[in-house]
Amino acid sequence: MKRAGCLLFAAVPVIVTAAVYFLVPVGSDGGDGGGTGGSASRDAKARAERERAADDEVIADLPPGLASPAGKELAQKLVASAENSTLDWRSSYGYIEDIGDGQGYTAGVVGFCTGTHDLLTLVERYTKAHPDNGLATYLPALRKVDGTDSHEGLDPGFTGAWKAEAALPAFRAAQDEERDRVYFDPAVRLAKLDGLGTLGQFIYYDAMVFHGPGTGPTGFYGLREHALKEADTPSEGGSEPSFLDIFLDLREKAMRAKQPGIDTSRVDTAQRRFLYDGNLDLKPPLIWKVYGETYKVP
Repeated sequence: MKRAGCLLFAAVPVIVTAAVYFLVPVGSDGGDGGGTGGSASRDAKARAERERAADDEVIADLPPGLASPAGKELAQKLVASAENSTLDWRSSYGYIEDIGDGQGYTAGVVGFCTGTHDLLTLVERYTKAHPDNGLATYLPALRKVDGTDSHEGLDPGFTGAWKAEAALPAFRAAQDEERDRVYFDPAVRLAKLDGLGTLGQFIYYDAMVFHGPGTGPTGFYGLREHALKEADTPSEGGSEPSFLDIFLDLREKAMRAKQPGIDTSRVDTAQRRFLYDGNLDLKPPLIWKVYGETYKVP
């Protein structure tokens, strides 16, 4: 069973960390500009760069956590159990279908969608590196349907072209790169800055995949900001289990607000199970359920 929702961040810029996002005005062109506006923009960017450098120093002294090779492999298995009902996440590169959620075609390792801008971005970046790929001819149609559930200009050939391209190592690598750039790396980075262990890093990552990196009430950054108003993070001296419990509560509410009656077992009988077992390091063996199916990592 595929998830019932898709990514919700069309037209929202990719955010490396919440701090950088709020320090640099959205829509700034990065030019010198004139008057105080250009100076303020440059000052904001300089502050953001300094803060990022300081954050890099903090992260460098921390354990790799979910970013370790074993941790990252485990994370993809956990996500795949909810996204594609399998632990073999590498079998999902060629996956593509319209699951009827209003986001057009859902495809690939983290459910890139034709209606939510991320699939378009993936194909654009891939085409820049590989101009003659089998998906390049669909770029005009992908730009036209972006933000909608339309298949106009995509049927009947796009699904076959996606599957064929997914057989190529270059396109698989492109999917991995986009997954890491947009979802995995920013989520794990921010979780570490919040003082969260490996489980918390995965909870952020799974939320980023499902909700998208938006700043609205149902986007990942919006959910985190809401959680920060209700509890301190471990880096602020708060309780890690309490903060994660609140974050998961808010996430489930957001899922139900988007789609009443949605199956929230990827939270209830997976992430909460690990949390209530006190497995903050997400150490195997792991047993969890998603959509009624049981999965195990020995």
